[in-house]
Amino acid sequence: MDANDNGLQLLARYGQNECELALGRKNYLFLGSDAGGERAATMYSLLGTAKLNDINPQAYLRHVLTVIADHPVNRIDELLPWNVGKHALSLDRAA
Repeated sequence: MDANDNGLQLLARYGQNECELALGRKNYLFLGSDAGGERAATMYSLLGTAKLNDINPQAYLRHVLTVIADHPVNRIDELLPWNVGKHALSLDRAA
């Protein structure tokens, strides 16, 4: 085997080749403060978790922003992606 042999390839790590993640890294330089970076990381995490739960991130965010004002603060965990579920999102779209 030599260095030009294409038969042996290294496995890519999860998410390594996703364009969204690669673009996000440099954009963090322009958040303005550590608190802004933490807020952005929270949003990326929530939307990434929605994707992992097979939920459309845009529909999830629309649902949460619609109901959060009237939602009790002691039950905020009900708005996490794995608790919202596809059923609630389809009801939102129908309304």
